[in-house]
Amino acid sequence: MQEYDIVIIGQGPAGLSAAIYTARAGMKTLVLGCDPKVAGEYDIDNYFGFPEAISGKELIGRGAAQAGRFGAVLRCDQALAVHFGDDGAYIVKTASGEYRGRALVLATGVSRKKPGISNIDEYEGKGVSYCVSCDGFFFKGARVMVAGEGVFAANQALELKEYTPDVAICTLGKKPDIGPEYLRRLELAGIEIIEKKIESLRGEGRLEAARFDDGAIREVRGLFIALGDASSLDFAYSLGVITRGVFIETDTEQKTNVPGVFAAGDCTGRYLQISVAVGEGAVAARSAIAYVREARQGAP
Repeated sequence: MQEYDIVIIGQGPAGLSAAIYTARAGMKTLVLGCDPKVAGEYDIDNYFGFPEAISGKELIGRGAAQAGRFGAVLRCDQALAVHFGDDGAYIVKTASGEYRGRALVLATGVSRKKPGISNIDEYEGKGVSYCVSCDGFFFKGARVMVAGEGVFAANQALELKEYTPDVAICTLGKKPDIGPEYLRRLELAGIEIIEKKIESLRGEGRLEAARFDDGAIREVRGLFIALGDASSLDFAYSLGVITRGVFIETDTEQKTNVPGVFAAGDCTGRYLQISVAVGEGAVAARSAIAYVREARQGAP
C-alpha cells in the first residue's frame, strides 16, 4: 500500500488548489480523480486575472500542471471508499488499489443524484440507505439490492456480501458500466445484475419490496443507492462527518468534525464558484499541513 502525507479526492479547482499548497509545503501529496465537469470546452469569463475568457479545460490543465510541478502525484483513478486506518490514518480504496494518508481532503464537488423512484423519500432511513459502511450491519442475512450502474455500485455490492449472502445490483435500466475485473468479481460472489428500472417501493413502515417497470416485484429489505461515482458526501457518511443535506459541514478553516478530514469546494455548499473553490482549497491545505506536522511531532 502506497503511503502519503495527504490524500486529496477530486481534481477540480478545490482539489488542485489544495495540492499546490500541500506539495509546495513539502507534503507527499496524492490527488485522485479524473477530469471534473468544469474541465469542458465552454468559456469561463469571470475568473480573476483572465481579462479574456479561458476554457474550463485549459484552466484545469494549468492547475494540474502547477500541482505536478511542485511534486503532487495526480492519478486518474476513481475513489470508491474511505475507511479509518491504524493510528489515525485513512485508507482510500480505488478501482486499482489502496492508498494510505495521514490527512484527507474531500473535494469531489456535490452530488445531487437520486434515482427516479417515485416514492423513495418515504423509505429513506427505513430500508433505503446511501452508505454501506454505515448501515450494512443492520441488514445481516437480509435480501438487499444496490441501485447503480458503475464500479461504485459494484464495490458497494461486494462490501455488502460481508453482511449478507443475498445481494443484487439494479442498474435502473442502464447498461452496466463495470469493467471486466469487477464483473468477474461480481460473478464469483454470486451477485446478480438486474437491468431494469425500479418504478416504486413497497412496505408497511419499512421497505419490503421493489416494483420494476415491467410489473415484476422483488422482495428486498434494503436498497443502497450508489449512482455514478462516489462523491464527497458518500465518503462523509462512511467516516461520520457531519453533513447538512447534500453538503459537508466545515468550519472557517475547512475542518470537519473528524480529525484529519477536511473539505473544500462545492461539496461544502457555499457560493458555487470556481474562485471560491480555489480559495477553500488553499485554506483546507493550510489546515491539513498543520494537522500532519502536529501528528508527526506526536509520533513515537
